Amino acid sequence: MFRLNINLKTLTLSAVALGMSLSLFAQESPKEEDFFKILKVPAPEGTLLEVGGLTMLPNGNLGVATRRGDVFIVENPTAARPYFRKFASGLHEILGLAYHEGSLYMVQRGELTKLTDLNSDGKADWYETIASWPLSAHYHEYSFGPKITPDGAFIVTANVAFGDQEWWRGESRVPYRGWTLKIHPDGRIEPWATGMRSPAGPGVLNGEVFYTENQGDYMASGGLWHLEKGDFSGHPAGLRWSELPESPIKMTSSQFDAVVDPMKIKDANGRFIKPENDVNAPFITLAEAKKSLPAIKLPAVWMPHGVHGISNSEPIVIPEGYWGPFAGQILIGDQGQSKIMRVILEKVNGVYQGASIDFRSGFQSGVLRMVFAADQSLFVGETNRGWGSAGDANEGLQRLVWNREAPFEMRTVKAKPDGFEIEFTKPVDRKSAEDLSSYLISSFTYKYFPVYGSPPVKPMDHEVLGVEVSEDGRKVRIAIKDPQQYHVHKISLPGIREAINSHELVHTDAYYTLNEIPSEDKMVIKPKPVVAALPAAKAAAPASKPSAPAKQVSNAIPSDEEIKALLTKNTCTACHQKDKKVVGPAYVDVAKRNYSPEKIVELIYNPQPQNWPGYATPMAAMPQVPKEEALKIARWINSLK
Repeated sequence: MFRLNINLKTLTLSAVALGMSLSLFAQESPKEEDFFKILKVPAPEGTLLEVGGLTMLPNGNLGVATRRGDVFIVENPTAARPYFRKFASGLHEILGLAYHEGSLYMVQRGELTKLTDLNSDGKADWYETIASWPLSAHYHEYSFGPKITPDGAFIVTANVAFGDQEWWRGESRVPYRGWTLKIHPDGRIEPWATGMRSPAGPGVLNGEVFYTENQGDYMASGGLWHLEKGDFSGHPAGLRWSELPESPIKMTSSQFDAVVDPMKIKDANGRFIKPENDVNAPFITLAEAKKSLPAIKLPAVWMPHGVHGISNSEPIVIPEGYWGPFAGQILIGDQGQSKIMRVILEKVNGVYQGASIDFRSGFQSGVLRMVFAADQSLFVGETNRGWGSAGDANEGLQRLVWNREAPFEMRTVKAKPDGFEIEFTKPVDRKSAEDLSSYLISSFTYKYFPVYGSPPVKPMDHEVLGVEVSEDGRKVRIAIKDPQQYHVHKISLPGIREAINSHELVHTDAYYTLNEIPSEDKMVIKPKPVVAALPAAKAAAPASKPSAPAKQVSNAIPSDEEIKALLTKNTCTACHQKDKKVVGPAYVDVAKRNYSPEKIVELIYNPQPQNWPGYATPMAAMPQVPKEEALKIARWINSLK
């Protein structure tokens, strides 16, 4: 007791110091929300901002178009209390908005429309049709755009419809569904490219035409395509119109079907059967089909389904001088996962390719449109009606604001003949960067067939052979075994740490689409040190007692930590949450169906969308999930009853 009383003050001070030291040591690395804050833009009460289009006006006002057919001008949009003024109404499913030479332009379902305020009263009083195209009245015939090209023309993309009996198969019932169109100021429509299925994200990036695609039939996953006139990006429905005189594409539907099996199979009653993924069936890839069909344009970047979105939307360029180390790079929204990815492009052998990296998640609804304001904040327009999305709301207008501090991220990823070169936003800890175990590299590709989406196929793990760290610690070059052309390479850096604070990367994974392998000098690999063998007498370890038989845990329910890792690894969290409906049903609702674990595994491998008629997006087959992991997930689901 006497000793305790004497040392109490010293002991208390020491404990406080130790606690502060441990707190600093155990401090988590910063997350994306620590650098980019999401703010809501307050709208007038009762206004449903199902945003279909955004554009900035020269005076700093914001133009907002909605799927309900309204156009607003938002004055002082970055202020705490912006003012919304209705500019136009009565339009049809607006899914794009642009300002050009004093007027607003938008794409309705079947036309490019110009809105002009002739008497300067703040409202549009002149509605002019610049160009129109046919409609079959199918619900899926959305049109997107416009985006303005350097020569003053407009880029528009058009969705396909779906079949009647073959309800899963995209169809182009009228010209030019499934096409990208270039519309000239005089209204002349120039067919530009085809192969589109659901091209929700047209973009003119640095003067060139790009677009984002959604997963579906013939579309293995979402992605970003660079489009030149005459390109074919993969979906065959638009080939129906390739024989029209103005078509720049000469490939016919029959020529396509001779290379890619349309899988038109009928049952005993003469009705078509929906194509499903057969794990053991032979298949070709998009790159293999291109050998016979040279008009095929490979995506510049695949956006892996469930990882980097499920319904990719608008691509935009971060302006020079904006957002520090990310200026000049591309942001791509995702409607289904309510988030934004960052894309780094480069040209190798004249072909665009590059990497996609997660950037910011957590928006209140599906991210469809984006535009930068003069204060460097990013306006984000959101909607999910008919499509479903993560987030608690069905619509929204939000702002993403940078705190002016650079996060520790992979700034760029570039291809090398034997691997990749990664530049970081901050210097890396040299010891962690020189450790080969800090890197995990794997790759995969996709099937090309009329099934809805594709599982990753031809998976490979790539041994890391060597590493070179630059003098300033900002670049690392890694050599790997057998880089695979046309594969998506997952570059994971779990062991890399920042030099000063030892923080880990905000996002540890990048997905690089390797269309072309550069022809440069390869890295000189330093031989690994040889460890001399111990003498036999010293090498022999004393015999240990046999351990007790391991407890059988094959039927055990995974822990919270284990199930979180399994759900993330297998991209289940892209569409499902424990107790909330997102793109797919909540796990607690699946548990109420009283499926056996084996039945849940069967449905993971071969989903039955008809079992869940209230969900707009059908689940894709997931045969790539290992059966042992699928059973663990199934047992955990059933534990939620």
